[in-house]
Amino acid sequence: MRRLLIRPGAIGDCILALPAMESLRAEYREVWVASQNVPLVRFAHRVQSIASTGLDGLGIADREPPARLLDCLASFDEIVSWYGSNRPEFRAALPHCRFLDALPDERASIHAADFYTQQVGQVGQAVPPARAIPRIDCPRWDGGFAVIHPFSGSPRKNWPLERYQELARALGKRLPVRWCAGPTEPLEGAVRIDDLYELACWLAGARLYIGNDSGITHLAAAAGTPVVALFGPSDPAIWAPRGPRVRIVATETPGEPMDRISFEQVLAAAAL
Repeated sequence: MRRLLIRPGAIGDCILALPAMESLRAEYREVWVASQNVPLVRFAHRVQSIASTGLDGLGIADREPPARLLDCLASFDEIVSWYGSNRPEFRAALPHCRFLDALPDERASIHAADFYTQQVGQVGQAVPPARAIPRIDCPRWDGGFAVIHPFSGSPRKNWPLERYQELARALGKRLPVRWCAGPTEPLEGAVRIDDLYELACWLAGARLYIGNDSGITHLAAAAGTPVVALFGPSDPAIWAPRGPRVRIVATETPGEPMDRISFEQVLAAAAL
């Protein structure tokens, strides 16, 4: 059995789908994901970025797909895709593909990781876990520091930076605090590691991680780091990072502004 898995999406979306993808076993398993997520898929025989395959152009009128792409797709016994389910022309170009919804129905109040594993439960040779917990196999080490990542994919999801700075001063009385940021996020002196697996391995050495609802927060949880995750606009019942060492601090009602979360709430959750 040769199986291809196609999973688009941001960092957090990909991490939450890892248990589902891992359960789809095969003699040969290939995974196509967004470019930044390629280093996170450790269980496949081969991993490619969706952008590098030419898949984006499949099914578009007046655009002939590369012969190498068609030959590659035809070489698989089964294709499972979270990509293109809402594009009729794409679906028509891949009639032998099993399409799955890329996002859970938030009205169902099921955690996204469980939603994805339930989706693949009917696929042959899938052995989904009862409760999906994403894990990234990183060497554990004790760096003796705490990490704060004060950003996310949306400013609405960000706790005020001045409160993070106040939190850093309080935590700094107990252990060193390291700031973490992405390549384009403005934060002087922050640790910036582009390769997400290398970043996960660095986060695995932290005694504590604190951040917003972001892909990096999911990354820290999957690496096994103790995590305090702050939630406002999104529902943690669906989108919270998973793990035995994860604590959630959320606004009273999903959708409320992040400044409704007090400094005292976060400091209490960050108690080591």
